[in-house]
Amino acid sequence: MRTIDKFKGCLVGGAAGDALGYAVEFKNENAIFAAYGPEGITKYANGRGLISDDTQMSMFTAAGLLLGAQRYLSGGFAGYPYYIALSYEDWYGTQTAEYPLKNTYVPLARMPEMFSRRAPGNTCLASLAHFHESHEYGTIENRINHSKGCGGVMRSAPVGLFFAGTAIPVWESDIIGAQSAAITHGHSLGWLPAALQAHIVRRLAEDDGETVPHAVEDAAKTVAELFPDIRHTAQMIARLKKAVDLAGNGNIDDLGAIHKLGEGFVGDEALAIAVFCALRHEDDMDAALKAAVNHGGDSDSTGALCGNILGAKLGYDAIPEHFKTNLELHDTLCSLAAQLCDAEVPENSYAVETERSEGTDTLPCATCRFRTIVTLPDGTALDSGRGSTCAAYPELKPLDVMTDCARCPKYVRE
Repeated sequence: MRTIDKFKGCLVGGAAGDALGYAVEFKNENAIFAAYGPEGITKYANGRGLISDDTQMSMFTAAGLLLGAQRYLSGGFAGYPYYIALSYEDWYGTQTAEYPLKNTYVPLARMPEMFSRRAPGNTCLASLAHFHESHEYGTIENRINHSKGCGGVMRSAPVGLFFAGTAIPVWESDIIGAQSAAITHGHSLGWLPAALQAHIVRRLAEDDGETVPHAVEDAAKTVAELFPDIRHTAQMIARLKKAVDLAGNGNIDDLGAIHKLGEGFVGDEALAIAVFCALRHEDDMDAALKAAVNHGGDSDSTGALCGNILGAKLGYDAIPEHFKTNLELHDTLCSLAAQLCDAEVPENSYAVETERSEGTDTLPCATCRFRTIVTLPDGTALDSGRGSTCAAYPELKPLDVMTDCARCPKYVRE
């Protein structure tokens, strides 16, 4: 069931963790505890919760999903990753150009407030500069670089929210989460965590009785089955299991456990730290966010990911008031959550269609349901795959982005 409380909880919770951690992102632990006392930072610095690029890009992920749904319903659809990439291009414009931008895809890029540079990641900027110039973006099949930074996973929670409670299978939304990260981060440890985060958030958002431990277990199982041949899948799942084990170990404190998981600057470490904190403090958003940011690593990203997870579980009303008050763009986040919650999500997440016109026929590929064959009025057949050929239709040429045709036993990579 889709409820506005969980959607708001996820986006605002993530922004709260981001804002709490952003103030100490570039500080070591000695500096954090010297400045804020033995508990570290517990409330927003200077009383105002300034968000970082983590929340900005999460918002643009949500905007890209909404754009995709709108385009699908209007008759033309190129796959959600494409529209997310277009939305990220708008974000790139807010970070590199002056307000207002001449041409934009999503309404967020027309807000002056989005034109604040909050330590945007170099990998994201470089990848999107390439997309802006060439209109080519990374995918899990065709990686754009070798980066495994946490800039891919930090923005993936809206994917889980968007598909929560819909007919789209969870493994499909996991893949879309992975593809959304691969737009800028090519290493598998840059996009595998995004698939896991999208899965965890979705399970928690669509089921009131779901627990964080079970959502994490289910995510690990599904993603391991989806990507068995990816070199670093086992490493990713092992780090997630380590987080689970540490959360249940009463003989180690929060900071000591985080040290065993890493610093959070790369995707697998960031998600592991967030999952650990969400598991250790499953019913206490305040304690979870404090644990997630008071370490010498990528505090805003680990805080954001943890806030997304517990916000999806506990809901907006469970977020302490001091994390809502003076949170930058709070009302915009709530509005975006409402748009995601109320969105009419098409049942088909993967097909690529041309503009519909009289006489156009669209049907699934006979051997691979992850692909759509489009027959135009003149009899021309177009294939939705890219970088592949299909045994059933070997004469067809790729048209645009596919989601996961590699799972088809008759798929052949060119």
